[in-house]
Amino acid sequence: MNMNEVIARINELARKAKSPEGLTAEELIERDKLRRIYIDSVKANLVGHLENTYIVRPDGTKEKIEHK
Repeated sequence: MNMNEVIARINELARKAKSPEGLTAEELIERDKLRRIYIDSVKANLVGHLENTYIVRPDGTKEKIEHK
């Protein structure tokens, strides 16, 4: 399942949750799993960006940001 499909399904479940019928127990579990997939993807993307980030000092030297 690619990220666009995950987001689309999360949005479908969000619309259904706001409707008078609400979500079933299975849909609540699915929603939580999809949200976790999305959050993990965003975190991994952020870590990837930070690992390729350098600080450029005024003298022109570059310093790689270390992972803490």
